Amino acid sequence: MNPPSIEPLYGPFAWNASSLDQNGGWSVELDIDEIACLDDALNTVVSRQIAWSSLTKTQFPLPVLSQKLEAISTELEDGSGMVSIRGISPVRYTPDELHTLWFGLNLHLGTPVYQNPQGQLLRDICNEGEGVGKRYGQMTSGDSVFLSSRARTASPAELRFHTDRADIVGLLCVGRAKSGGETRIASSVTVHNEMIRRQPALAAVLYAPIYRSRLGEETGGDQKFYPLPVFGCRAGKFTSHYSRTYVEAAQLLPEVPKMTDDQWAALDLLAELAEEHCMETLFEPGDIQLLNNHVIYHARRPFIDDVASGYKRNLMRIWLCPPGNRALPEDHAPLWRIVEAGSLRGGIALEPAH
Repeated sequence: MNPPSIEPLYGPFAWNASSLDQNGGWSVELDIDEIACLDDALNTVVSRQIAWSSLTKTQFPLPVLSQKLEAISTELEDGSGMVSIRGISPVRYTPDELHTLWFGLNLHLGTPVYQNPQGQLLRDICNEGEGVGKRYGQMTSGDSVFLSSRARTASPAELRFHTDRADIVGLLCVGRAKSGGETRIASSVTVHNEMIRRQPALAAVLYAPIYRSRLGEETGGDQKFYPLPVFGCRAGKFTSHYSRTYVEAAQLLPEVPKMTDDQWAALDLLAELAEEHCMETLFEPGDIQLLNNHVIYHARRPFIDDVASGYKRNLMRIWLCPPGNRALPEDHAPLWRIVEAGSLRGGIALEPAH
Protein backbone atom coordinates (compact mmCIF):
# COMPACT_ATOMS: atom_id res chain seq x y z
CA MET A 1 0.00 0.00 0.00
CA ASN A 2 1.17 3.51 -0.79
CA PRO A 3 1.38 5.84 2.21
CA PRO A 4 -1.62 8.22 2.48
CA SER A 5 -1.54 11.25 0.13
CA ILE A 6 1.66 10.08 -1.56
CA GLU A 7 0.69 9.38 -5.16
CA PRO A 8 2.40 9.58 -8.57
CA LEU A 9 1.99 12.83 -10.50
CA TYR A 10 1.44 12.84 -14.25
CA GLY A 11 2.00 15.51 -16.87
CA PRO A 12 4.70 16.87 -19.20
CA PHE A 13 7.03 17.30 -16.19
CA ALA A 14 7.14 13.51 -15.71
CA TRP A 15 9.43 12.59 -18.62
CA ASN A 16 12.38 10.33 -19.24
CA ALA A 17 15.11 10.44 -21.89
CA SER A 18 13.57 7.72 -24.07
CA SER A 19 10.13 9.34 -24.24
CA LEU A 20 11.19 12.99 -24.56
CA ASP A 21 9.90 14.75 -27.67
CA GLN A 22 13.02 16.13 -29.37
CA ASN A 23 10.87 18.79 -31.09
CA GLY A 24 9.00 19.76 -27.94
CA GLY A 25 8.67 23.21 -26.41
CA TRP A 26 11.81 22.65 -24.33
CA SER A 27 14.06 22.99 -27.43
CA VAL A 28 14.30 26.59 -28.69
CA GLU A 29 16.30 28.10 -31.55
CA LEU A 30 16.73 31.87 -31.81
CA ASP A 31 16.36 33.17 -35.37
CA ILE A 32 18.13 36.10 -37.05
CA ASP A 33 15.45 38.65 -36.10
CA GLU A 34 15.51 37.56 -32.46
CA ILE A 35 19.29 37.80 -32.26
CA ALA A 36 19.05 41.26 -33.86
CA CYS A 37 16.53 42.24 -31.16
CA LEU A 38 18.97 41.15 -28.46
CA ASP A 39 21.78 43.08 -30.15
CA ASP A 40 19.65 46.23 -30.40
CA ALA A 41 18.88 46.12 -26.67
CA LEU A 42 22.55 45.45 -25.88
CA ASN A 43 23.78 48.31 -28.07
CA THR A 44 21.37 50.73 -26.38
CA VAL A 45 22.59 49.72 -22.91
CA VAL A 46 26.25 50.00 -23.97
CA SER A 47 25.68 53.43 -25.53
CA ARG A 48 24.05 54.64 -22.30
CA GLN A 49 26.92 53.16 -20.25
CA ILE A 50 24.56 51.25 -17.95
CA ALA A 51 26.31 48.60 -15.85
CA TRP A 52 24.80 45.12 -16.29
CA SER A 53 24.41 44.72 -12.52
CA SER A 54 22.07 47.72 -12.30
CA LEU A 55 20.11 46.90 -15.45
CA THR A 56 16.30 46.82 -15.37
CA LYS A 57 13.87 44.94 -17.60
CA THR A 58 12.55 48.16 -19.17
CA GLN A 59 16.11 49.21 -20.09
CA PHE A 60 16.51 45.96 -22.06
CA PRO A 61 13.33 45.71 -24.19
CA LEU A 62 12.87 42.54 -26.26
CA PRO A 63 9.62 43.05 -28.24
CA VAL A 64 10.49 40.54 -30.98
CA LEU A 65 11.16 37.86 -28.34
CA SER A 66 8.11 38.51 -26.14
CA GLN A 67 6.00 35.56 -27.32
CA LYS A 68 8.94 33.14 -27.22
CA LEU A 69 9.91 34.29 -23.72
CA GLU A 70 6.33 33.77 -22.54
CA ALA A 71 6.37 30.24 -23.98
CA ILE A 72 9.70 29.56 -22.25
CA SER A 73 8.25 30.68 -18.90
CA THR A 74 5.25 28.39 -19.41
CA GLU A 75 7.47 25.44 -20.35
CA LEU A 76 9.54 25.95 -17.21
CA GLU A 77 6.62 26.15 -14.79
CA ASP A 78 3.95 23.94 -16.39
CA GLY A 79 5.79 21.92 -19.05
CA SER A 80 8.88 19.73 -18.92
CA GLY A 81 10.60 22.09 -16.45
CA MET A 82 13.59 22.62 -18.74
CA VAL A 83 14.43 24.72 -21.79
CA SER A 84 17.44 24.51 -24.11
CA ILE A 85 18.16 27.64 -26.19
CA ARG A 86 20.57 27.89 -29.09
CA GLY A 87 21.53 30.70 -31.46
CA ILE A 88 23.77 33.04 -29.44
CA SER A 89 27.44 33.19 -30.45
CA PRO A 90 29.60 34.29 -27.47
CA VAL A 91 32.61 35.19 -29.64
CA ARG A 92 30.65 38.14 -31.08
CA TYR A 93 30.68 39.90 -27.72
CA THR A 94 33.19 41.21 -25.20
CA PRO A 95 32.97 39.64 -21.72
CA ASP A 96 31.12 42.68 -20.37
CA GLU A 97 28.70 42.70 -23.32
CA LEU A 98 28.00 39.00 -22.76
CA HIS A 99 27.27 39.67 -19.08
CA THR A 100 24.85 42.43 -20.10
CA LEU A 101 23.13 40.34 -22.77
CA TRP A 102 22.72 37.32 -20.47
CA PHE A 103 21.52 39.38 -17.52
CA GLY A 104 19.14 41.45 -19.66
CA LEU A 105 17.61 38.38 -21.29
CA ASN A 106 16.96 36.76 -17.90
CA LEU A 107 15.26 39.86 -16.50
CA HIS A 108 12.36 38.92 -18.79
CA LEU A 109 12.08 35.51 -17.10
CA GLY A 110 12.34 36.46 -13.44
CA THR A 111 14.13 38.36 -10.69
CA PRO A 112 17.80 37.42 -10.19
CA VAL A 113 18.58 36.28 -6.62
CA TYR A 114 21.90 36.19 -4.78
CA GLN A 115 24.33 33.31 -5.19
CA ASN A 116 26.53 34.11 -2.19
CA PRO A 117 26.33 36.18 1.02
CA GLN A 118 28.09 39.09 -0.71
CA GLY A 119 25.29 39.56 -3.27
CA GLN A 120 26.74 37.85 -6.36
CA LEU A 121 24.19 37.79 -9.21
CA LEU A 122 26.22 36.07 -11.95
CA ARG A 123 28.75 33.33 -11.27
CA ASP A 124 31.22 31.66 -13.61
CA ILE A 125 31.10 27.90 -13.07
CA CYS A 126 34.58 26.75 -14.02
CA ASN A 127 37.70 25.07 -12.66
CA GLU A 128 39.19 27.63 -10.27
CA GLY A 129 42.26 25.55 -9.45
CA GLU A 130 43.70 24.68 -6.07
CA GLY A 131 42.30 25.86 -2.75
CA VAL A 132 38.58 25.90 -3.60
CA GLY A 133 37.77 24.23 -0.29
CA LYS A 134 39.49 26.95 1.73
CA ARG A 135 37.71 29.63 -0.34
CA TYR A 136 34.23 28.12 -0.45
CA GLY A 137 33.97 25.78 2.53
CA GLN A 138 35.33 22.44 3.67
CA MET A 139 35.28 20.16 6.70
CA THR A 140 37.88 17.69 7.91
CA SER A 141 36.87 14.19 8.96
CA GLY A 142 39.83 12.15 10.18
CA ASP A 143 42.46 12.28 7.46
CA SER A 144 40.03 13.28 4.70
CA VAL A 145 38.76 16.69 3.59
CA PHE A 146 35.07 17.09 2.75
CA LEU A 147 34.40 19.87 0.20
CA SER A 148 31.23 21.95 0.25
CA SER A 149 28.90 21.80 -2.74
CA ARG A 150 30.00 25.31 -3.78
CA ALA A 151 33.66 24.25 -3.71
CA ARG A 152 32.92 21.19 -5.82
CA THR A 153 31.31 23.29 -8.55
CA ALA A 154 34.59 25.25 -8.79
CA SER A 155 36.57 22.07 -9.51
CA PRO A 156 36.69 19.80 -12.58
CA ALA A 157 35.25 16.89 -10.58
CA GLU A 158 31.96 15.15 -11.18
CA LEU A 159 28.85 16.75 -9.69
CA ARG A 160 26.17 14.33 -8.55
CA PHE A 161 22.48 14.92 -9.28
CA HIS A 162 21.24 17.88 -7.29
CA THR A 163 19.08 20.99 -7.30
CA ASP A 164 20.14 24.61 -6.82
CA ARG A 165 18.81 27.07 -4.23
CA ALA A 166 16.46 28.98 -6.52
CA ASP A 167 13.26 28.32 -8.45
CA ILE A 168 15.12 28.56 -11.78
CA VAL A 169 18.80 28.08 -12.64
CA GLY A 170 20.07 29.45 -15.95
CA LEU A 171 23.39 28.44 -17.52
CA LEU A 172 25.05 30.03 -20.55
CA CYS A 173 28.01 28.15 -22.01
CA VAL A 174 30.89 30.56 -22.64
CA GLY A 175 33.57 27.92 -23.24
CA ARG A 176 33.78 24.13 -23.43
CA ALA A 177 36.22 21.65 -21.96
CA LYS A 178 38.70 19.66 -24.03
CA SER A 179 36.91 16.53 -22.89
CA GLY A 180 34.09 15.57 -20.52
CA GLY A 181 31.80 17.94 -18.68
CA GLU A 182 28.60 16.48 -20.13
CA THR A 183 25.48 17.72 -18.38
CA ARG A 184 22.82 15.26 -17.27
CA ILE A 185 19.21 16.23 -16.60
CA ALA A 186 16.47 14.11 -15.01
CA SER A 187 12.85 14.73 -14.09
CA SER A 188 12.56 14.58 -10.31
CA VAL A 189 8.84 13.84 -10.81
CA THR A 190 9.72 10.71 -12.79
CA VAL A 191 12.21 9.70 -10.08
CA HIS A 192 9.47 10.24 -7.47
CA ASN A 193 6.89 8.23 -9.46
CA GLU A 194 9.29 5.35 -10.05
CA MET A 195 10.24 5.26 -6.38
CA ILE A 196 6.57 5.00 -5.43
CA ARG A 197 6.17 2.16 -7.93
CA ARG A 198 9.24 0.23 -6.76
CA GLN A 199 9.68 1.10 -3.08
CA PRO A 200 6.73 3.16 -1.75
CA ALA A 201 8.02 2.99 1.82
CA LEU A 202 11.30 4.64 0.75
CA ALA A 203 9.36 7.34 -1.14
CA ALA A 204 7.50 8.08 2.10
CA VAL A 205 10.84 8.48 3.91
CA LEU A 206 11.75 11.36 1.56
CA TYR A 207 8.54 13.25 2.43
CA ALA A 208 9.88 13.55 5.99
CA PRO A 209 12.64 16.02 6.95
CA ILE A 210 16.30 15.10 6.43
CA TYR A 211 18.99 17.32 7.94
CA ARG A 212 21.16 19.41 5.60
CA SER A 213 24.25 21.51 6.34
CA ARG A 214 24.72 25.15 5.34
CA LEU A 215 28.41 24.46 4.62
CA GLY A 216 29.58 26.82 1.88
CA GLU A 217 26.32 28.79 1.84
CA GLU A 218 25.38 31.38 4.46
CA THR A 219 28.38 32.40 6.53
CA GLY A 220 26.53 33.91 9.49
CA GLY A 221 23.85 32.73 11.88
CA ASP A 222 23.82 30.24 14.72
CA GLN A 223 22.16 27.37 12.89
CA LYS A 224 24.62 25.39 10.78
CA PHE A 225 22.01 22.86 9.68
CA TYR A 226 18.29 22.64 8.95
CA PRO A 227 15.60 19.95 8.41
CA LEU A 228 14.05 19.71 4.94
CA PRO A 229 12.14 16.97 3.10
CA VAL A 230 13.45 15.84 -0.30
CA PHE A 231 9.91 15.53 -1.71
CA GLY A 232 6.89 17.76 -1.26
CA CYS A 233 3.61 18.58 -2.94
CA ARG A 234 1.17 21.46 -2.50
CA ALA A 235 -1.91 22.35 -4.53
CA GLY A 236 -1.10 19.55 -6.96
CA LYS A 237 2.39 20.86 -7.74
CA PHE A 238 5.55 18.94 -6.88
CA THR A 239 8.83 20.15 -5.44
CA SER A 240 12.08 18.39 -4.67
CA HIS A 241 15.21 19.86 -3.15
CA TYR A 242 18.12 17.47 -3.13
CA SER A 243 21.88 17.50 -2.75
CA ARG A 244 23.54 14.51 -1.12
CA THR A 245 26.57 16.68 -0.35
CA TYR A 246 24.52 18.86 2.04
CA VAL A 247 23.22 15.71 3.77
CA GLU A 248 26.69 14.18 4.10
CA ALA A 249 28.08 17.45 5.45
CA ALA A 250 25.34 17.59 8.10
CA GLN A 251 26.28 14.08 9.25
CA LEU A 252 29.77 15.38 10.12
CA LEU A 253 28.22 17.68 12.74
CA PRO A 254 27.95 15.93 16.13
CA GLU A 255 24.67 17.64 17.07
CA VAL A 256 22.81 16.40 13.95
CA PRO A 257 20.72 13.21 14.36
CA LYS A 258 22.23 10.27 12.51
CA MET A 259 20.67 9.15 9.25
CA THR A 260 18.75 5.88 9.38
CA ASP A 261 19.46 2.96 7.04
CA ASP A 262 16.12 3.64 5.31
CA GLN A 263 17.04 7.29 4.72
CA TRP A 264 20.35 6.32 3.11
CA ALA A 265 18.59 3.60 1.07
CA ALA A 266 16.04 6.16 -0.16
CA LEU A 267 18.79 8.57 -1.28
CA ASP A 268 20.63 5.68 -2.97
CA LEU A 269 17.50 4.72 -4.90
CA LEU A 270 16.87 8.35 -5.87
CA ALA A 271 20.37 8.61 -7.37
CA GLU A 272 19.95 5.27 -9.16
CA LEU A 273 16.64 6.31 -10.71
CA ALA A 274 18.00 9.71 -11.79
CA GLU A 275 20.84 7.90 -13.61
CA GLU A 276 18.36 5.53 -15.21
CA HIS A 277 16.00 8.17 -16.60
CA CYS A 278 18.31 11.12 -17.37
CA MET A 279 19.14 12.84 -20.63
CA GLU A 280 22.81 13.61 -21.29
CA THR A 281 24.08 16.44 -23.50
CA LEU A 282 27.29 18.35 -24.14
CA PHE A 283 27.33 22.12 -23.77
CA GLU A 284 28.68 24.02 -26.77
CA PRO A 285 29.56 27.75 -26.59
CA GLY A 286 26.35 29.76 -26.82
CA ASP A 287 24.10 26.98 -25.52
CA ILE A 288 21.65 28.04 -22.81
CA GLN A 289 20.00 25.74 -20.30
CA LEU A 290 17.15 26.85 -18.04
CA LEU A 291 15.92 24.45 -15.35
CA ASN A 292 13.07 24.52 -12.84
CA ASN A 293 14.73 23.15 -9.71
CA HIS A 294 11.41 21.94 -8.29
CA VAL A 295 11.00 19.29 -11.01
CA ILE A 296 14.54 18.80 -12.42
CA TYR A 297 17.76 17.28 -11.08
CA HIS A 298 21.01 18.08 -12.88
CA ALA A 299 24.51 16.61 -12.75
CA ARG A 300 27.89 17.00 -14.46
CA ARG A 301 30.52 14.57 -15.69
CA PRO A 302 34.15 15.32 -14.71
CA PHE A 303 36.06 17.33 -17.29
CA ILE A 304 39.55 18.20 -18.51
CA ASP A 305 40.49 21.69 -19.73
CA ASP A 306 43.35 22.59 -22.03
CA VAL A 307 43.67 26.34 -21.67
CA ALA A 308 46.74 26.53 -23.95
CA SER A 309 44.64 25.07 -26.77
CA GLY A 310 41.66 27.31 -26.03
CA TYR A 311 39.59 24.81 -24.08
CA LYS A 312 38.27 26.00 -20.70
CA ARG A 313 34.83 24.96 -19.58
CA ASN A 314 32.94 27.99 -18.31
CA LEU A 315 29.22 28.32 -17.67
CA MET A 316 27.76 31.69 -16.64
CA ARG A 317 25.14 30.92 -13.99
CA ILE A 318 22.14 32.93 -12.85
CA TRP A 319 19.49 32.08 -10.25
CA LEU A 320 15.98 33.38 -10.92
CA CYS A 321 12.73 33.80 -9.07
CA PRO A 322 9.97 33.86 -11.72
CA PRO A 323 6.77 35.84 -11.09
CA GLY A 324 4.55 32.76 -11.48
CA ASN A 325 6.39 30.40 -9.13
CA ARG A 326 4.49 27.65 -7.32
CA ALA A 327 3.37 27.41 -3.71
CA LEU A 328 5.57 25.13 -1.58
CA PRO A 329 4.70 23.03 1.48
CA GLU A 330 5.13 24.78 4.83
CA ASP A 331 7.90 22.38 5.90
CA HIS A 332 10.09 23.74 3.05
CA ALA A 333 10.36 27.14 4.73
CA PRO A 334 13.77 26.43 6.38
CA LEU A 335 15.33 26.64 2.91
CA TRP A 336 13.00 28.96 0.97
CA ARG A 337 12.01 31.31 3.83
CA ILE A 338 8.78 32.20 1.94
CA VAL A 339 6.67 29.37 0.51
CA GLU A 340 3.63 31.16 -0.94
CA ALA A 341 3.06 31.26 -4.71
CA GLY A 342 4.27 34.36 -6.52
CA SER A 343 6.67 35.29 -3.71
CA LEU A 344 10.22 36.58 -4.05
CA ARG A 345 12.35 33.77 -2.63
CA GLY A 346 15.40 31.61 -3.13
CA GLY A 347 19.11 32.33 -3.27
CA ILE A 348 21.51 32.99 -0.40
CA ALA A 349 20.79 35.46 2.40
CA LEU A 350 23.02 38.52 2.38
CA GLU A 351 25.50 39.06 5.19
CA PRO A 352 24.21 41.77 7.56
CA ALA A 353 25.87 45.15 7.13
CA HIS A 354 28.41 46.01 9.84
